Amino acid sequence: MEDKKSQGIVDRIWNILTSIKLAVVVFTLISVTSIAGTLIQQQVEPERNIKMLTKVFGDSAPAVFKVINAMGFTDMYRSWWFLALLFIFAVNLVICSIDRLPGIWKLAKTPIRPIEPEIFKSMIVRPQIQVKGKLEDTVSSVTAELKKIGFSNVLTDGKSGQIYSEKGRYSRLGVYVTHLSILLIMMGGIEGKFFGFDGYLALPEGGTASSIESRDGSKIPLEFSVRCDDFDVSFYDDTDTPKSYVSNLVVIENNKEVLKKQISVNDPLRYKGVVFYQASYFFNPDNIANSKFKMKVYAQGAGSSQDVSVGLDQSFDVPGTKIKGKVVDYSPAVGIDNKTGELFTYSNQMNNPAAFIEFSEAGKTVHKQWVLKRFPETWKTPFGSIQLLDIWGVQYTGLQVRKDPGVWLVYLGCLFMAVGLYAAFFMSHRRIWVHVAEEKGKTTVTVAGSANKNKIQFDQKIDSLTKSL
Repeated sequence: MEDKKSQGIVDRIWNILTSIKLAVVVFTLISVTSIAGTLIQQQVEPERNIKMLTKVFGDSAPAVFKVINAMGFTDMYRSWWFLALLFIFAVNLVICSIDRLPGIWKLAKTPIRPIEPEIFKSMIVRPQIQVKGKLEDTVSSVTAELKKIGFSNVLTDGKSGQIYSEKGRYSRLGVYVTHLSILLIMMGGIEGKFFGFDGYLALPEGGTASSIESRDGSKIPLEFSVRCDDFDVSFYDDTDTPKSYVSNLVVIENNKEVLKKQISVNDPLRYKGVVFYQASYFFNPDNIANSKFKMKVYAQGAGSSQDVSVGLDQSFDVPGTKIKGKVVDYSPAVGIDNKTGELFTYSNQMNNPAAFIEFSEAGKTVHKQWVLKRFPETWKTPFGSIQLLDIWGVQYTGLQVRKDPGVWLVYLGCLFMAVGLYAAFFMSHRRIWVHVAEEKGKTTVTVAGSANKNKIQFDQKIDSLTKSL
């Protein structure tokens, strides 16, 4: 009695886990909670979610946030209940496959054979047609017509007088390939969440870092260091709209430079599974004392030039003259007042950097001038031409840093899903039998077939075959 009772419980549990209804319910819960997880920002400061909730719940937003935070919606993809839903869904997929796969596999592995004449009645059958010609000629014609409609491997059985073929035998397994793809994608996502990281790195020009900052503010160490040799941003003509911005990065490991790459928004740096994306940039005026003004100085009336790199309040020689230039002031973004014509700083970003240069001879000031990076007309001076190339050392490049060891499983799962869905929706297991008999000098042809899906289309192919014959 105890064995029967135990077996009954096992059967009931098995029936539940093989239920399509369970799959629909769990998948719906995963979908709905994932939508909520998209609206609610994950692993960020509470203030950001409270600000978002205030638009919907008003003054009740802090109380609502406490509830959703206690339920784990602010770190949903690591919560026990979301992982439990994924686990149940995975178990349901696996057990459904185990329960149904053996029968489908046996059917797929069994090659087509001739059938008894009475079985024709239970299939898609066309009325018998009579064709002119001998039996051998008719068999050849049927074989040729079958190949025309896609049945390449045509077999003939002389005893039963049947010509038969099949295609798409293994297409029945498409749904199980799709099941496998879902499991691979879920495994890849979980692996990425628990064994990868997602963080941010603000790296100054000339700076080196061996760790990044996670969303919760903690430090995540790297197995190597990364240095920013330079950052540059270009703008659309006569606007402050960035056209592109790039960072020259160097990977350092064991005190050796192992990789150099200039990254842009759509061209990241990848090293040892860690990806550095160009995300943002900003200006740091506090570091101007350690910055360098990079300029190209042309001698007056000559094609020669020299590159100079000086700091604030440092001097340089103007080639071919006894004049010395000195950078005495700067601005990250110089604008001109249309009414007064005066210059002013209109932004704390390096939108239009400029250097104010004081020229002197024998210790006496002879000229002063602003030189703007983006406006060549300001490069001309009484002593030659001075082009401002960059104010180096005051810009930070903002890098989004990610490591996802499970991404290859996700890609593999997507590939499997494409194959599985194509097999499940666009392929079918089609079998066809043609019985040919010669009676009283006439050849009679009977066609029958079966398809596990897309039966209307298969029916049309049989019509095409009989019309051709």
